[in-house]
Amino acid sequence: MKWKWNGLVAATLIMGLLAGCGNGGTSTTTGASGSGGSSSGKVIKIATQSPLSGGSSIQGEAIRLGAQMSLEDHKEEFTKLGYSLELVPYDDQGDPKKGVANAEQIGADQAVLGVIGHLNSGVSIPSSVVYEKYNIPMISPASTATEFTDRKLKVANRVVARDDFQGPAAANYAVKTVGAKKIFVIQDKTAYGQGLAEAFRDEAQKLGATIVGYEGITVGEKDFNGVLNIAATQNPDFIFFGGLYAEGGLIIKQARDKGITAPIMGGDALDSSGLVEVAGPDVKGALYSSVAGEIAKMEGGPEWGARYQKAFGKAPEGYSAYAYDSMTIMLDAIKKTVESNKGEMPTREAVRDAVRATKDFKGIATEVTFDDKGDNSFAKVYIYEFKGDTYPGELVSEVSQ
Repeated sequence: MKWKWNGLVAATLIMGLLAGCGNGGTSTTTGASGSGGSSSGKVIKIATQSPLSGGSSIQGEAIRLGAQMSLEDHKEEFTKLGYSLELVPYDDQGDPKKGVANAEQIGADQAVLGVIGHLNSGVSIPSSVVYEKYNIPMISPASTATEFTDRKLKVANRVVARDDFQGPAAANYAVKTVGAKKIFVIQDKTAYGQGLAEAFRDEAQKLGATIVGYEGITVGEKDFNGVLNIAATQNPDFIFFGGLYAEGGLIIKQARDKGITAPIMGGDALDSSGLVEVAGPDVKGALYSSVAGEIAKMEGGPEWGARYQKAFGKAPEGYSAYAYDSMTIMLDAIKKTVESNKGEMPTREAVRDAVRATKDFKGIATEVTFDDKGDNSFAKVYIYEFKGDTYPGELVSEVSQ
C-alpha cells in the first residue's frame, strides 16, 4: 500500500509539473482565475511571442511586460463587456523553429484572438505564415525586415519602421554627420541583420562612401578576432554592425582591445541595456539607430515609465512602450468587434480586419496608421550615441518618413 501511495503522489506531482511547463516554456498568465477565467467561460486570450531566454531575453522580456501592462490597464473595460482577459506568454527563444511550433499551439487554442510579437524578424517571418493559416492577427513592436510585410499577409502588422528606412537613415547620419568615407560592414547572417546591413551599405555607397569590407558572423559566436583582423587591415574610419546586442557588445569590446578606434554603429537590436552589460566602458562613443523613441521625451512618457518601474521593478527598455501600444491596438480592435457583434465573441477574421483598419491611433510611443501591407505610416527612426556607459544612449537625431 505504501508503494502504491508513493506512486500516486509521484504521478500527481509529475502531472502538476507538466501542466506548469506549458505555454512555450513559461507558465505565467495574467487575468485568469483559478478555473481559467470568468464563470461564464467568456475568456479572451492574447499571446505574446518573444525571446524570454537566451541572448536577446532583455528585449524579449520588455515586450512581454509592456504587453502585460496594457492588458492590465484594459481589463476593467472587458469585464464590463462580460469577458475576462488573459495573457499567454510564449518563449520563442529567438529561434524560428520554436516560434513556429509555438504558433501552432497558439492557433489550436480558439480563445486566442491575437499575438503581440515577435522581436526577431527571422522568427516573425515564418511564424506569421502559421498565424495566416489560423487567421490570428499579429502586431510586432520590433521586427523590421522588409519581407515581414512585403508578402502582404492579412495578419502581419508592425508599429515600427522597416529596414529599408532604418538602414538609409543610419547611413545618412554616418556619412553626412560623422563624415565616414571608408566603412567596414559586419552582419550576423539573420534576416534582420543582413537586411539592415545591406540597406545601410547600399545607401552609404550612394552617398559616396566606400565599403572597404562586408563580412558575416554567426549568432552565438564569442570570438570575433578573425573578422576584426580583416577590418583592421582595411583601416576603416567607420564600422557598421547589423545584428543583436550580445554579439554587438563583444564586437565593440574586442575592437577596442585591438586598438580599433573607428566609430562603431549598430541598429535597433543594440537598443538594450544588455549592450552596456556586454561592452562595459567600451560602449562609450558607440552609436545605434533605433526604431524606438526615447520614452522620457514622449508625451506622457515619464509618467508611463514610472508606472512601469513600479509594476515590474525595472526601467522600461526601448520596445517596452511599443509593446504596450501594440497590445492597446489589439485590444481596441477586439473591443470594437465585440461591440459590433452585439456582445458575442468575435471571429479571428473580424479581429484581423479590425486591426489592419487601425487609423490615427495615438499611443504612448507612436502614432499608428496601418497601410495595406501592415506597415505604420507614422514610423520614425532615431539615432543615439552612448556618451557614457549607461543606457539608453543620448538622442542625437530623429528622422521621419
